[in-house]
Amino acid sequence: MQTSFFKMHGLGNDFVIFDERAGHLSLTPARIAALADRRRGIGCDQLVTLRPACADGADVFVRFFNPDGSEAGACGNASRCVADLVFRQTGTRTPVLQTRAGTLPARIEEDGLVTVDMGVPKLDWQAVPLAAETDTLHLPLPGDPAAASMGNPHATFFVKDFSMLSQGSALEHDPLFPDRANIGFARIDTSARMRLKVHERGAGVTEACGSGACAAVVNAVRRGLVERRCAVELDGGLLHIEWADNDHVLMTGPAAVAFDGMVDLATYAS
Repeated sequence: MQTSFFKMHGLGNDFVIFDERAGHLSLTPARIAALADRRRGIGCDQLVTLRPACADGADVFVRFFNPDGSEAGACGNASRCVADLVFRQTGTRTPVLQTRAGTLPARIEEDGLVTVDMGVPKLDWQAVPLAAETDTLHLPLPGDPAAASMGNPHATFFVKDFSMLSQGSALEHDPLFPDRANIGFARIDTSARMRLKVHERGAGVTEACGSGACAAVVNAVRRGLVERRCAVELDGGLLHIEWADNDHVLMTGPAAVAFDGMVDLATYAS
């Protein structure tokens, strides 16, 4: 049986999106990993499913899955893509996404960019989470990173160059991170701009990471390195992040449909 999907990306961070609002699909972790495989599947940084919302005021319930089949609580770039997709389908310029990390209001800007309210960052060690009580502004790891959760765990290293990028996989699996972590490497260019590369847990280095950009700005503001409005340059392009006065983090950037298609899920591992 053929099942439809959308392939979308935010700054090159790409997603396969399945709509389960008419009924659940058999998307097991093994099948998700097979679909995400870039040689034998459709290929993506994350697979996303849409289900009927159960939270008041939400338009859709969104789940995010890493390419190894594990589930993530949030994804900034995918959230922008889903908001854009809901806008294309319904015409609403203010879609609201329900996720396991909370409800995320979004707004389609007049220039076509998408703003998502990513919520309040979690800065307590238990909420990140970390394996032991630790000052999240200075983790006890070489390189002195800071940690924050944007619905998923992030550690940000402030660097002069990106020579540490090859350590991303080892850092992702450090015992300090019981749920593993997304590892960001941020170079501060000015008080209003940084350059960022992110090793995403379960995916490796990606073109862009929206929640990673949010976490990097939050951690940089906490260190006194940047202003609360900051442009974040990633390999795939530019995001604008604002840690607003109400403590919510607003992320603005593009979303695009690459193509849509049909796939026979039965041909993939169950």
